[in-house]
Amino acid sequence: MSAAFAAAHRLIQKGPSLFAASNSAFAKTYSGFLFDMDGTIINSIAAAERVWGNWARAQGLDVETFMPTMHGKRGVDTIGQLNLPGVDPVAEALKITEAEIADVEGVIALPGAVDFLASLPPERWAIVTSSPYRLALARLDAAGIPVPRFMVTAEDVKVGKPDPQGYILGAQRLGLSPSECLVFEDVLAGVKAGETAGADVVVITATHSHPIETNHTMLPNYENVRAHVDGDGKLSIIRKG
Repeated sequence: MSAAFAAAHRLIQKGPSLFAASNSAFAKTYSGFLFDMDGTIINSIAAAERVWGNWARAQGLDVETFMPTMHGKRGVDTIGQLNLPGVDPVAEALKITEAEIADVEGVIALPGAVDFLASLPPERWAIVTSSPYRLALARLDAAGIPVPRFMVTAEDVKVGKPDPQGYILGAQRLGLSPSECLVFEDVLAGVKAGETAGADVVVITATHSHPIETNHTMLPNYENVRAHVDGDGKLSIIRKG
């Protein structure tokens, strides 16, 4: 875990602990699940920070300061927000995407994620990621996670997270409204996107070195939970054992 990524999560925990409280996501049922990808079902931090770190150094940026700003957002949005003179965000984002596709060393599924996703009805869940489509395919393959039936990627939205477009579209592809869905996220930009879309949110903390400030239910990973489908086809998360 780099010091840069750790800095992005140095916030005080306020949310309910796992399985706590009747108002937590564990006490509800949903029609669909929407998953962020990086940091939520896979760990790609090392690969992403190698590529983005090299790019930041080439631009003369302070890498430790820059790195926390790029997690959970589209590359073109991250670069555009820097307002670097003479830098075309679209062209630079394409270069970074190609470098990330070529470097998937160390990309792995989070504990329990493969089995958890495999247990879900394929028509009831989707991935909503800030990664471009080809990069998403490369990282899912490296992590051993099959490509889902429904996926929203960077190309599918005009504005990335924290804008809610992605999660609204993800719900639509399931034939649902966001309020019928549970969003799984790991960073504040994605949490805000899920909230603004109108969905409940679970925060996955597997890649956090420090707790994230949130009032949402938190899960360390998927090892100690399983998905349940009730007689009406509603989804829920329950504790194993």
